[in-house]
Amino acid sequence: MYIRPTEKTDLKRIMEIYDFARAFMQENGNPNQWIDGYPSEEFMLQEIIANHSFVCENEQGELVGTFCFIIGEDPTYRKIENGKWLNDNPYGTLHRIASNGRQKGLFHHCIEWCFKCCGNIRVDTHQDNVVMQSALTKDGFKECGIIYTTNGTPRIAYQKSL
Repeated sequence: MYIRPTEKTDLKRIMEIYDFARAFMQENGNPNQWIDGYPSEEFMLQEIIANHSFVCENEQGELVGTFCFIIGEDPTYRKIENGKWLNDNPYGTLHRIASNGRQKGLFHHCIEWCFKCCGNIRVDTHQDNVVMQSALTKDGFKECGIIYTTNGTPRIAYQKSL
């Protein structure tokens, strides 16, 4: 699998991947995350321009996944309730990881790529997203507490440090 920065020409494909991921979450007991068209095309275009968006291509060059990775402080992570972060070292944040459902191991491959960029990663997920919670735990992330997104909704926060 190959990971590269998302290009503007990838926008249509990544939006299709997010549509698939939304349907997958709804079918798997998570109907309240990524609702109302989130992430929007406009939002993702901003992420592309900011160089925070990445795509995963399989060996045939097909886009099979997408995610956002940002190194630096995430304002929503400043306050954590019912726990604490593993450390206060500089970190990268993984957001909006999604696949088209046709590539096994995509999550782990993305995590490995992120750790090559930064050895300390934080991520959060919706309380109903048991698929993501399981993947994070399986990959060695530790549950740290609860953070709140910019719209005020709670998320379970995780961290892993090499």
